[in-house]
Amino acid sequence: MTPKPASRDDSIPDVSEMLCFSVYSAEHAFTQLYRPLLDKLKLTYPQYLVMVTLWGRDGRTVKELGKVLFLDSSTLTPLLKRLETAGLVTRSRNPKDEREVLLHLTEEGRALKGHAAAIMQCIQDAVGLDTEKINAIRTAIEDIRDRLRRRP
Repeated sequence: MTPKPASRDDSIPDVSEMLCFSVYSAEHAFTQLYRPLLDKLKLTYPQYLVMVTLWGRDGRTVKELGKVLFLDSSTLTPLLKRLETAGLVTRSRNPKDEREVLLHLTEEGRALKGHAAAIMQCIQDAVGLDTEKINAIRTAIEDIRDRLRRRP
């Protein structure tokens, strides 16, 4: 006797119809694309985001960095310790407010910035969209993120 296939429950969408799955699977594809590029720099993707943020403005506090990257200090601290051990950043107490930890790029950390342009160009080439389309998609995703974060 051949088993009868289960009938489709129309109250549950197919995973391919779910917005969250599209975002999740795109993130997974980005991770796979970034991994070999970042392996050459000995960075993980979250570490790369920290470095890009510090290349944009060095001397941020851990709290500022957490706000920019939507990460809490319990996630950032071990990540920053690894970057410090690798000789890419320094962490020090703010002399004006001992509660704040300041982050600064080392010479080696600043030198890695030269590799970032090639990585970003590789990602842009792989995505294959013009700047206007990329900005529209990014804005829509940020709007969704912000709406979700505002929910109780």
